[in-house]
Amino acid sequence: MTVSDRIDRIAIDPFGADIPGESARLRALGPIVPVELPGGIPAWAPTGYDTLKELILDPQVSKDPRQHWRLWPEIAEHPSWGWILGWVGVVNMLSTYGADHTRLRKLVAPSFTQRRTEMMRPRVEAITTQLLDALDTPVPLGEGGAVVDLKAGFAHPLPMRMICELFGVPEELREDTAKLIAAIMDTSDPSPEHAAFVQQQIGSVLGALIAHRSEYPGDDLTTELIRVRDEDGDRLSDEELLYTLLLVIGAGFETTVNLIGNAVVALLTHPEQLAAVRSGEIGWDAVIDETLRVHPSIASLPLRFAVSDIKVGDVTIAAGDAIITTYAAAGLDPVRYGPDADSFDAARGADDHLAFGIGVHRCVGAPLARVEALTALPALFDRFPDLQLAVGEDELRQVPSFIAFGWQEIPVRLRA
Repeated sequence: MTVSDRIDRIAIDPFGADIPGESARLRALGPIVPVELPGGIPAWAPTGYDTLKELILDPQVSKDPRQHWRLWPEIAEHPSWGWILGWVGVVNMLSTYGADHTRLRKLVAPSFTQRRTEMMRPRVEAITTQLLDALDTPVPLGEGGAVVDLKAGFAHPLPMRMICELFGVPEELREDTAKLIAAIMDTSDPSPEHAAFVQQQIGSVLGALIAHRSEYPGDDLTTELIRVRDEDGDRLSDEELLYTLLLVIGAGFETTVNLIGNAVVALLTHPEQLAAVRSGEIGWDAVIDETLRVHPSIASLPLRFAVSDIKVGDVTIAAGDAIITTYAAAGLDPVRYGPDADSFDAARGADDHLAFGIGVHRCVGAPLARVEALTALPALFDRFPDLQLAVGEDELRQVPSFIAFGWQEIPVRLRA
């Protein structure tokens, strides 16, 4: 059976209100399930760790819709599909295959090596200290001590400032850049108007960045990519430059925002594990890995495509069908992680998670994300040892997205 057989499909919640519950319900239906993404886009959803890993590593699975998505020519006929263009209607590492993917990755990857990332550590530490100092003087809200939004005051600005400095984003463009990425991540509105706004903002905001750095070159990665385009246009076209910036800037901060925020919430709702971490019984690396397993910053990523027919159990994914990469489902798979797979356990040692991808598709920014989280989390809990959530865990609101996995706000009291 294939998507084109018009079999019944499970509609994915565009708000991502209960990603773990949805993953469990899909898993009960089999290793790969026909689903419907916002706007009615048909796709396949792997429901377990092994299935997802095999598909990611399969050379017969492509990221290029122009070559391998059977429905690509029909997008214009479906106004409610326009939102997907921010993900597959671009030309960067996220939407290329084979030699094109290798070429684009080689342009960016050297800037995110472990060695170069280590050179950024002092700057990460300095920004972390500045943000913690600013948090130390909050505006009181209500009774029981001052309440602050830890996402807005700490988890968001740290990676945002780092990636903007790295890519030379001027101060006047940073707020618009953050709004652009948030709009792309928001999958709750598949309207043509929202899709048109996103496309307009990509050209406007990132076009302004390219224009600024073309006129005022600096010691930053945008300037370096512009130089590559200008000196060797065969390696990077105008379109590829624009959309490569979209990918690396967006992925370079938005995912780390959720990593830091999700780790804080997990530890605050598991005080016994927080105590074990603070005593040194559990390391911060283990906290980060378990956070990425249970609450991956990207829950599901659209889209990949079958180059040829692919068998998964008794199901055939037909050539040209779309597949989503379901990192949240993989991390919560009880076959891989046991019957308590849906529980946060920092002592688990889950460094085999797929949240950063795997193989040639592993996230090039993973070392920087880890350095930022390994700096931010210990510093936060050292500065505020009595940190606590100011609301119940059930009152936290997931960002409106089936792609991103994180909280809209994280209200906390810094001191008891």
